[in-house]
Amino acid sequence: MPSRSVTAPTTADQERAWEHVSAVLPPTPLLPTALAPGAFLKAETQQPTGSFKVRGALAALAVLPGGEAAVTASAGNHGLAMAYAATLTGTPVTVVVSTKASPAKVAKMAAYPITLVRHGDDFDAAEAHSLTLPGRYVSAYNDTHVIAGQATIGRELDVQAPGPLTVVAPVGGGGLVAGLALWAEGRGDVSVVGVESAVSRAVSAAVTSGRIEPQVIGDTIADGIAGNIEEGCLTPDLIRGRAELTAVTDAEIHTAMRWLFTEHGLVVEGAGACGIAAVLAGKVAVNGRLIVILSGRNITIPAAINILAENYPSHHDPR
Repeated sequence: MPSRSVTAPTTADQERAWEHVSAVLPPTPLLPTALAPGAFLKAETQQPTGSFKVRGALAALAVLPGGEAAVTASAGNHGLAMAYAATLTGTPVTVVVSTKASPAKVAKMAAYPITLVRHGDDFDAAEAHSLTLPGRYVSAYNDTHVIAGQATIGRELDVQAPGPLTVVAPVGGGGLVAGLALWAEGRGDVSVVGVESAVSRAVSAAVTSGRIEPQVIGDTIADGIAGNIEEGCLTPDLIRGRAELTAVTDAEIHTAMRWLFTEHGLVVEGAGACGIAAVLAGKVAVNGRLIVILSGRNITIPAAINILAENYPSHHDPR
C-alpha cells in the first residue's frame, strides 16, 4: 500500500471542523453512570448514523472543492458517516467495504445514494483497493480533517464536563484518540486513554516501536476497530506521549455490552463498548471525573441477542 502524506491538524483545522460539525450536529448527551464517582457516558450512539464517525466525515467533506468526488474504505461506521455527510454536502462518494463487513452497517449504507463496493475479505484489502479508485481519498483515521472532526467531542466536553477528566475511547486506526489527544494537549487537567481489541493492536505496536508494520489481526466482536493501519499513518505519532493505551478481550467486551444493557438500557456495538470493558476490568487509572465514550451502536439484532443472553439463566423461577 503506498504511503500518503498526511499532516497533523492545525489549530485552524480544528476550529474549521468545529464550525462545520457544530452547525449540523447538536452535542451528544452525557449520561450519569455509577461506573465511578461523578462518571459519565458520552453517548455518541445518539448520532444520526449511530456513531461518532459522522463528525470526521462532515469535517472532511466540508473542505472539499465543490464537485470533487470522495472515496474511502470502511469497516462500516465511517462509510455510513460518509454516506450521511454526502447527502448534506452533495459530494459524490464511493465506499469500499470488505465482503465480511457488518451486515447491519452495510444495509444502512446501501440506503444512501452512494457507490458501494464490496472487495476483499478484510478491512486491509478493502482499504488497499479504495486507494486505487478515482476521487479524493478520505481515510477513516489517517486524515487531517477527519482527526480534527473527531476532536470536536472534546470541544463539547469543555462545556459539558469541565476538568479534571479522564476520557476513555476505543482505538482502531486511532483517529478518535488522536483527535482527543490533540484537544487535551492544551488542557493540563485532562488525560486520554485509548482501548484496543486484544487481537488488533496495530496502533499500540506502532506507538511502541516507532514504525508501522503489519500485525496479525484476529476475529473480534469489535469489528469496527479491527485491522492494520496504512503505511505512513499519522495517528501513532499524535498519540505517542499524549495518551495511554490498553487492550481488552472479547470476553471483557461482552461483559461490558451486557453491563450497558442491564445498567443503562443501552445497546452498544462491540467497538463502542471497549472503554467500558477496560474500566470494568480495572485497566484504567482514573484522575478526576471519568468520561467513557460510547462510540457506536450499529450491531445486528442476532449478534446483540446472542451476547446479551450469554450466561443468562435459561429457566424462569415464578416465585
